[in-house]
Amino acid sequence: MKKIKQITLIVLFGFLISCTSNAAEVIHIKHTDGDMTMTIREVIENSKGKDIKLVFEKGNYKFLTDYAVGKYMHITNHGNGFKKVIFNFEGFNSVEIEGNGSEFIFRGQTAPFVFEGCNKINISNLTLDWDIPFSFQGDVIDVNKEEQYFDLKPYTEGFSWKLTKGQIEFPGINHFNFTALGSTLSHNKETKAVDYGAWDISLNPNYVEKLSNGNLRFYDKNMKHFPRVGTVLQSKGDKKNNRYAPAFLVRNSKNITIDNVVIHHALGMGFLFERSEDINILNSGIYIRESSDRVISIIADATHFANCKGDILIENCRLEGMYDDGTNVHGTYVEVDKVLNKNTVRVALRHDQQLGFEFAGVDDEIWFIKSPNPQRAEENKVSSVKVINDVYTELTFKNELSSDLKPGDILENKTWNPTFTMRGNTIRDHRARNIIIKTPKKIIIEDNDLSSMMSSIMLRGETFYWYESGNVEDVVIRNNRFVHCAYGGAEHAILKVSPRLGKTFDDSMLYDRNILFENNTIETFDNRIIWADRVDGLIIKNNTIKQTTTEQPQYPDAFMFDLINCNNIEITNNIYEGDCKNVLKADDVSKKTLVFKKNKGLKK
Repeated sequence: MKKIKQITLIVLFGFLISCTSNAAEVIHIKHTDGDMTMTIREVIENSKGKDIKLVFEKGNYKFLTDYAVGKYMHITNHGNGFKKVIFNFEGFNSVEIEGNGSEFIFRGQTAPFVFEGCNKINISNLTLDWDIPFSFQGDVIDVNKEEQYFDLKPYTEGFSWKLTKGQIEFPGINHFNFTALGSTLSHNKETKAVDYGAWDISLNPNYVEKLSNGNLRFYDKNMKHFPRVGTVLQSKGDKKNNRYAPAFLVRNSKNITIDNVVIHHALGMGFLFERSEDINILNSGIYIRESSDRVISIIADATHFANCKGDILIENCRLEGMYDDGTNVHGTYVEVDKVLNKNTVRVALRHDQQLGFEFAGVDDEIWFIKSPNPQRAEENKVSSVKVINDVYTELTFKNELSSDLKPGDILENKTWNPTFTMRGNTIRDHRARNIIIKTPKKIIIEDNDLSSMMSSIMLRGETFYWYESGNVEDVVIRNNRFVHCAYGGAEHAILKVSPRLGKTFDDSMLYDRNILFENNTIETFDNRIIWADRVDGLIIKNNTIKQTTTEQPQYPDAFMFDLINCNNIEITNNIYEGDCKNVLKADDVSKKTLVFKKNKGLKK
């Protein structure tokens, strides 16, 4: 404790000689060895006002959880619970963090940065990592499908795990272990990308045996997709526990700029924004440290935006190695539980990782979607909000509700939707999609280098399971380079438009609209380029498609352009080099308004 007090005095001395900039309290943090958590906590809690700037002397800083702020938190798309927070900025007007090239190294379960209710946030020149990752990995040495086992040479240096009673326990830090190996994928050992043809595995072996040579033998009677010998198998833990917290959680905040910030590991997403507005992520990255033998960076999405508004820009970033999407932009559907009176309805959050999410506030405009029609219907404005608990909320509206509103219908927040631009980024070597997005406002995806395990770009609103709203209205995808996409085992496409609606909704009605896919370059081993369902207005023009031979097609009978229940589709002036014969598949509805002409190398 004496050492902590000494460190604190050093920092406070830096504060006493600090200057004022834009009315902010500027605090200079001197580099020192040892745990910095209490030091940072005291600096933030003892700040004089609501405008603060932390300037770090360049160095490596360590953060343990012993003296972290502890509080129960609802975090969307993560596990709710008691969290340990290192940098807790709640209720500040403005926060600025200048890292000066410093590295912050964390240990154990922690939420490094939490910002709530801030009017301005600037974070720059900083790198985050964990000393020990929350993952287990090993080289696949042997596979015996007949006897249902595979052998691994486990990684030991830099990893934490042990074999106990025939099961792997990891990471064993601060008395925490995952209940199972859980979400697991095999990786190319050389490139660290997800292996060609790999499938998601939920790994919970019947028994793990230590062999005489130190390798581990995994017996699993339920395993359907075995890893390939020579790959690296990586596990991130069971679904209930493997999304502790993002590296950066920002909510109910605005005017946010993140510049030159790199994340090498995190126990959930990289950057998560809830009900926040006007966000710039610039010149930043999420990727594996160059000298590391890890094959995973962060546990979930690189960037994630839930019910945000204003302008969102992701530019000149490198996103690699994460175990979910490069970016996910969406609103949230809530389900009508009961109509209480002519102006009030009780709604429910239905996914367990959305419980406690703030769906609406006073004066928010709300869309009503009434089955069987999945399209947005009438609008109404919220006059009061009464939160019942983490599942149920009562919303009272200024105007009377429609008489045909019923339990099972869904609501979408019109007010909290952003315009979105993603430009000049590299997204590759990770699980899932490069980009999955749902916002009715302008979407621009341009000049990116993209490579994906699943569909590179997916447009998917869903009225069940994740309850992520909604349909897109104005999308431009241009001048991108798609190379080696959809290489996982499941069937995907370069661009997949695929709403996922519940049984009560009409699955033949149009959902997404106004999508332009132009001037892109595609190099692919497989057939599927565009797979579109229930789209009104899709233009595919001036794209160059080259078939590669580095890998064999996984779905050789699939069609390059597959249209289902679509309207106003134009496929013109595209160039194809390859020998795919299955070019176009369109059902009777889609054929009525389809234009297919002037495509070189493509026969209708």
